[in-house]
This record gives sequence, structure tokens and C-alpha cells, in this order.
Amino acid sequence: MTALTGPQGGRQDLLLSPQDYEAAARARLDRPVWDYIAGGSGDEVTLREDRAAYHRYRLRPRALVDVSHCELSTTLLGGPVDFPVGIAPMAYHGLVHADGETATVRAAGAVGALTITSTFASRTLEETARAGTGPLWLQLYVMRRREVTESLVRRAEAAGYRALVITVDTPRMARRHRDLRNGFGLPLHVRPANLDDCHRAGLHWGRSGGSTLAEHAAQHHDAAFTWDDLAWVRSLTSLPLVLKGVLTAGDARRAAGLGIEGLIVSTHGGRQLDGAIPALDALPEVVAAVQGQCEVLVDGGIRRGSDVLKALALGARAVFVGRPILWGLAVDGAEGVERVLATIRAELEEAMALTGRSRLDTVNRDLLHPCADPAYHRTLNPL
Repeated sequence: MTALTGPQGGRQDLLLSPQDYEAAARARLDRPVWDYIAGGSGDEVTLREDRAAYHRYRLRPRALVDVSHCELSTTLLGGPVDFPVGIAPMAYHGLVHADGETATVRAAGAVGALTITSTFASRTLEETARAGTGPLWLQLYVMRRREVTESLVRRAEAAGYRALVITVDTPRMARRHRDLRNGFGLPLHVRPANLDDCHRAGLHWGRSGGSTLAEHAAQHHDAAFTWDDLAWVRSLTSLPLVLKGVLTAGDARRAAGLGIEGLIVSTHGGRQLDGAIPALDALPEVVAAVQGQCEVLVDGGIRRGSDVLKALALGARAVFVGRPILWGLAVDGAEGVERVLATIRAELEEAMALTGRSRLDTVNRDLLHPCADPAYHRTLNPL
């Protein structure tokens, strides 16, 4: 077999997992950009715990089941998708590849995955829609200038986006020490393409001990946005609304009672409240609270197809993957993203077959065996 080579000559046939792409991406990216992507807030406890939560479950396989074909297709908010894995909203894909979000959505379309595009994308939402063949949702930060948010909603409708995802865990940006130490600011070739000049100012000039992104959020995000204001967003559009960043039963019940169509259980990739409950641990209480009134999704810490299976068993309808997408994009553009998604899909299908689940509707909590935190075992049995 001929070895595939990436843009810097690395052998792509040796990149067999998202973790392989992680190492390759880290070697290619400048330190401040890598830290911006990889880092979390505070002591990065939640960043680590989002991943560790998946190790607190083992799988209970069933034998002698016909798994000659495993069906992975499903629907999200009524729209068909080829498998229950999508791309989480992440800002500024142009930091890691010149084609930015257009490469990402091309890859997602090639494997039938849904993409949530960020308000702070480095390509316009119209460019992204033209490049993609898969379903698209738009993530929204509600801005102090409400006309900016209203414009984004109108543009999303016109461009064919199928839902709006309102991020609710960022009334202010948490302290991210890696960015502060690096004085992180955007390079001159990257900008928030969906926003006007007023919302672009000051993002490119970093200083030691400061983060231009945090300062920008403090200036423009509407920290006074509340449950009562959701009615205003609803008045703008007939698109389904999804709230991203819900971690408690109380908030989940309130959202369902207001007719919100979907919830994404998320810690913002460990980048907001450090010490928050890991997303996977919060998932069961959110699922139980909504009682089927809306769809429940989850992101954070997913690296393997078996992780996807565990989240589905705990009640998620689908999962969204974040950092591994940027790793693939950094290494090999659209092809790298496609290979990351295809790998996770293949691993999910393998995990379903080896646990005796041929259809998604047979994946339930009976598949899981909870175990003690691996860190606890290490304290008892140090190497």
C-alpha cells in the first residue's frame, strides 16, 4: 500500500486514531494556537474530568446476536443523519488551516455528519453553507447589540441552517491561564467573519497577562440574557432552538417546559466553570428530567467510538466532537477531518457489533458497568 503523505510529509497511513492526529497537530501548530485549542479554564480539572468520565464505565457485551449489519443512521430534530456523531461548534478554524470552516463542512458532508457552525467562525455562514453537503446548525452567542444576533438568525434561515444552538454557559469568559500567559490574540489573517467591524476590533493584538478574546467577550456578550429573553429569540424564527451548556435537571426541566427542542449537555470543553460536573456525569439527570420532551445531546471528552456508545447508552441521542476535528484539520485539511470522523464511525460500528447491538434503539443502560474512578485504583496500586 502506498503511504499517504500530509502537507508536511508525514505518513498519514500511520495516523490511526484521533490521538495520533493530536500528536501530529501539536507538532505543527505554534504554541499559543495549540494552547488556545488544547487548554481549559482554571486548573483544568473539568477539562481532564470530561475525558476521565468515559473511563468510569465498562461495556457488557451480549453474545450470539446477529450483527452482520449494524444500522447507525438516525434523526436529529427530525432531520436524517448517517450516524449519531456531529461536529461541535468551535471558533476560528482558520487558526489551523487556511480553508477553515469550509474544509470542515466538506469533510462532514462526505461522511454524512451534522456540523454546528460557530458565531465566531473564520468563514461566513453563507460560505460555509455553500461548501457543505451535510446538515448545518448555527451556534449563537447573544450579543449586547440585539440587532447583531437578529441579523445572524435571519442569515442562517436564508442560508438553509436547520436549527439555532444558543450557548448558555458563557455570560462571561472564564480565565484560561494558557491564553493569559501567552497574551493570546488572533493572527491578522483570522477574523470573526460573521460579525461587523465593531465586533472585530481589538482581537488581533495580544499582550502578556491578557486575552483579547476574553476582553472581547466581556465587551460584547450579553451577560444579562435570561430565560425570559428566550421568547425574543423564538419570535425571530421558526427554526428549532437548542440550548448548549445545560448541566442540571432544574435547567433541563425549565427548558423543556418552554418548548426548547434540544439540549446539549456540555462543559464548553472544560473552558468555562472549572470544577463543574463532567458532561457525561450530568447526562443521566438531564435525560431523566426532560422525560422525552426534547432531544438530549452531549459533547466533551469524546475520543473513541466506544465513548460514543457509552454516551448513547446513558441516553444521549447523539454526540458532538470538538478538538479531534481541529487536530484532523490542522494535519490534513478536509481529508484529515474526514479521516477522524470516519475512524470514530468505524469504531462505533465495531463497538456495537462486539457488544451485540445491531441497532441504535437497542443501546441502553444495560450495556454499561460502572466502575470506580481509575485514578482511585492508581492510588491503591501504584506502578
